[in-house]
Amino acid sequence: MVDRDLVLRKLADLDTYLGQLAPYREIDLDRYRRDWTTQRIVERTLHLAIEACMDVADHVVADRRLRVPETGGAAFEILGEADILPDELGRSLARMVGFRNILVHDYARLDPEIVLRVVRTDVQDLERFRQAVLSII
Repeated sequence: MVDRDLVLRKLADLDTYLGQLAPYREIDLDRYRRDWTTQRIVERTLHLAIEACMDVADHVVADRRLRVPETGGAAFEILGEADILPDELGRSLARMVGFRNILVHDYARLDPEIVLRVVRTDVQDLERFRQAVLSII
């Protein structure tokens, strides 16, 4: 059985992170590149938001006794296969896990344009994930 309280706590964390990112959605690229504190805030908050979703996805996969994910992003794809998420959303979130891995492990490869694209548009997929999970618990 899905631990509803755990999932709701993780989704509340996600809401907090998305709210914290909102003021940075319109930042211009030059300002972002010049302001290391903004970079750290945005990058770390994206990291935490994606991980909150990863935790929820892993929990739902385990609860539903779906196949064991072999990678961090695979849980989202598995949820797509199980019709818990739309397939395209599962694939998009799996790619976002790859972005999270770059955030965490390979700062030298971070492209500020990609970071800002994620903040401006891709975070909508995290909100879509939130809504999908709420509909099944």
